[in-house]
Amino acid sequence: MKKNSDLLGIESISKLLVKQAVPASIGILVMSLNMIVDTIFVGRWIGPLAISAITVVIPVTFFIAAIGLAVGIGGSSVLSRALGSGDNDKALRVFGNQITLTFLTSGVLAVLGLIFQDFLIEFFGADESFKDLALTYYRIVLYGIVMLAMCMMGNNVIRAEGKPKFAMYAMLLPAIGNIFMDYILIYVFDFGMEGAAWATFTSYAICFTFIFWFFVAKSELRLVTECFKLKKKIVNEISALSFVTLARQGTIAVLTILLNNVLIIYGDAIDVATYGIISRMLMFALFPVIGVNQGFLPIAGYNYGANKFERVRESINTSIKYSGILALGIFIVIMVFAPNFVSIFISGREGQDAETLANNAELLKRTPNALRWVFAATPVIVIQLIGASYFQAIGKAIPALLLSLTKQGFFLIPLVLILPSFFGVWGVWISFPIADVLSTVVTGYFLHRAVKKELKE
Repeated sequence: MKKNSDLLGIESISKLLVKQAVPASIGILVMSLNMIVDTIFVGRWIGPLAISAITVVIPVTFFIAAIGLAVGIGGSSVLSRALGSGDNDKALRVFGNQITLTFLTSGVLAVLGLIFQDFLIEFFGADESFKDLALTYYRIVLYGIVMLAMCMMGNNVIRAEGKPKFAMYAMLLPAIGNIFMDYILIYVFDFGMEGAAWATFTSYAICFTFIFWFFVAKSELRLVTECFKLKKKIVNEISALSFVTLARQGTIAVLTILLNNVLIIYGDAIDVATYGIISRMLMFALFPVIGVNQGFLPIAGYNYGANKFERVRESINTSIKYSGILALGIFIVIMVFAPNFVSIFISGREGQDAETLANNAELLKRTPNALRWVFAATPVIVIQLIGASYFQAIGKAIPALLLSLTKQGFFLIPLVLILPSFFGVWGVWISFPIADVLSTVVTGYFLHRAVKKELKE
């Protein structure tokens, strides 16, 4: 009897990509909507400075959660190729080691994050105007961050098994739970930042419960105790590929810290809130492109492991075509409707104090043009995303790492350090499209060369 994973090497690439990408896209959409609604509730019911507070907390929670994402994506590349070659015993051991690595690493980082919370919040860019709000949110969210890391890892394993619908459910259920709890705790009970934080904690618990149920009741991967014991060879193989994602996510965390501090130096807390809105819009608006990229990974990895190189080539071309069309549509919508998107985050309630009203007006004035600049090169980014993911899917850790770091690490961080000294806050926003174009040129060159040399029957 054929397993779900076998279909990755049989069905048409277009059909597989739709089957993998649509659930991934829906899951990412709901997860990003969760972040958007969370920010809307905080901005409208607490104030713009609360958005600034959440923005400076994101780097540490993002990085710890990235441990699970990195082990999930890197380990699932190994797992996909093991399933493709018929080595089920290795697949089980890889998954068991993924669980152990994620739990231990994220647990240690969570404890350290709580011990050094005051230092970290200031280091991440909080000033006195919103530091207390940031600490309130940070402490509660960090209590549940290990659950989030485990969820990020497990979600990628579910996709590697060829069951993307369950991966979608794993993102859908906690997002709905978070939105519901936000409404209850912030609006109904008026718990402010504590309410926002406990709503987020609850969403982590819901996701963890669902993924635990999946691997007990629905998964093809039936683990025994021996699988959880770390094996040096498997850990090294997972780590080599996980480091790609971890370096990319870690670079994003460093970039966020840098942006928060640069925006405080050349601007103020409202500029930090502007970036908080933009960062959520990036994930929300690009959800279908990211979904295609997520769907591409197991297809390319499985077929590469099965030596079906023509199918790997087809998966690259089809993924770029589909995601390119989607990216162009996203670009047009953002350019036209930027002010409409920003206005959603701003309260229209009567009875607000003068400072909050002034902050709302400034946020609405500054953010739309900043949003347009950040999205200015959206149509070309698909080549960079698919190109970097290809090398990760086939187990080429070093090229995957370097290409994953091209935008944020090699181009965007230096530009953010240099341009604001000449152009102020505007220099931050124009750094994004410049980095997008440069990283796409570099990645496109290496992807083209690799396909010509490596993907031969």
